[in-house]
This record gives sequence, C-alpha cells and structure tokens, in this order.
Amino acid sequence: MFAPGSGLLETTLDEPVSETVMRDLREVGSKLKLVVLPRMSQAGVLERLKAWDLWGPLAVCLTLSIALCITAPEPQRALVFAAVFVVVWVGAAVVTLNAQLLGGTISFFQSVCVLGYSIFPLNCAAVFNLVLRQIPRTSLLRLIVVAASFAWSTRVSVVFFSEVISADRRALAIYPVFGFYAFIAWMIVIQ
Repeated sequence: MFAPGSGLLETTLDEPVSETVMRDLREVGSKLKLVVLPRMSQAGVLERLKAWDLWGPLAVCLTLSIALCITAPEPQRALVFAAVFVVVWVGAAVVTLNAQLLGGTISFFQSVCVLGYSIFPLNCAAVFNLVLRQIPRTSLLRLIVVAASFAWSTRVSVVFFSEVISADRRALAIYPVFGFYAFIAWMIVIQ
C-alpha cells in the first residue's frame, strides 16, 4: 500500500515484529470467534474464512495434540502427539482433495484452514475432559461434551462446504468431513 503523500510503498517488512505478531493473533482470534459464535448469515463468515492462514489451525492442532498426549502413558506420549498431529493434517488434506475432486470451488489451503479452525470445539472438549478426568464418575458427562463439540465442529465445516460444492455432490463431500471429525472425537473419548 502507498503511504499517502510520500510516494513510497509501505509493506509489512517495515513494521516491528510485535505488530506483525499482534496482527496475526488478532486475525486468528477473529476466525476462532467465527467458529465459536457462528451467525445465521453465513455470507460474511464464509468470506472471512476464505482468507486462509495456517497459524490458527497449527495452534489448534498443537493444543489438541498436547491435550491428548498428557493423559497417555509415559512411553506412548510422543506417539500419541505425533499420531494426533498426522491425523489432523493428513485428514484435512484427504477431505480437501475429495472436495476438489468433486468440483469444489475452494483452494487447498482455504479448505485446510477451515477444517483446522473447525477442530477448535473438539479442542475445547479435550481440554475440558482433562479437567473432568480428575472428578470420579464423569464418563457420561465427558461423552456428552465430546458429542456436542463433534456436532459443533461438523456443523461449521458442513456450512462452509455446502457453499463451495454443488448440491448434487454435497453428500459426497460432507461424508468425509463427518468421518474426519468423528475420528478425532473418538480419539478424545478414549483418551
């Protein structure tokens, strides 16, 4: 962008690192807010989520991996962390590839971004389950929390994918999304 009156091009390379980090954190926070508090009018939400970034999904994925590896037995913690990390990123890539093969009007990174941000409710359920594990006889409550988070995550992604996939192929695109989040929810339940 041009600085008014100076004739010079101003870029983000000229700003301090703290401003860059804060701008990115605000952007990640605003996208998480779109996932946590979805609106009835999806047009603006879809446009915001189409401006993809991978910082938020990476942070969500790392938090989920850490939350699930904490409860694993000591020799298996690294394996659980790696497995969750791989499942999230490979699963997002497979769902994205499926959407593109079905003629979706979405880029690879837009889809991975949406799927990554949409894991956030499941991430909250994993952290909440860490707390509930300390209280005896809360298995049913933990299952209910994970089921509600699964429905929330799936709804956010389904709304997005239903806008970028034609109506006659929508079910074929939504089924892998359902399976992706069901597998992550299952990993949270068995932690």
